[in-house]
Amino acid sequence: QVQLVESGGGLVQAGDSLRLSCAASGRSFSTYKMAWFRQGPGSEREFVAAITSGGSSTYYADFVKGRFTISRDNAKNTVYLQMNSLKPEDAAVYYCAARGRYLGPFGSSWRRWGEYDYWGQGTQVTVSL
Repeated sequence: QVQLVESGGGLVQAGDSLRLSCAASGRSFSTYKMAWFRQGPGSEREFVAAITSGGSSTYYADFVKGRFTISRDNAKNTVYLQMNSLKPEDAAVYYCAARGRYLGPFGSSWRRWGEYDYWGQGTQVTVSL
């Protein structure tokens, strides 16, 4: 089992950057696939980015490609989301999620929030014009 705690959210202006962190408890963090999702007001939770357990491969939603970067430091039990060139439509609560079981190649299964077993409490990102 793993517990996840996000941090790093805040209020920024359009065009600014933020780095979110997700700290995980437990000794087997390096075996978990990790992902970031977000949920805006009145919206469903949507996939943002994912990273394999070893960190060698990443997967992004089309709307963040080239702007966001997911990474992890298994020695620190932490996964990051570097967000650049933020837009007002990026405003949401950002959640990190973990899954230990096999999930197959990158694709639709990685984008479904129901496939992940553990979730953090979320961190708010607000982007003003």
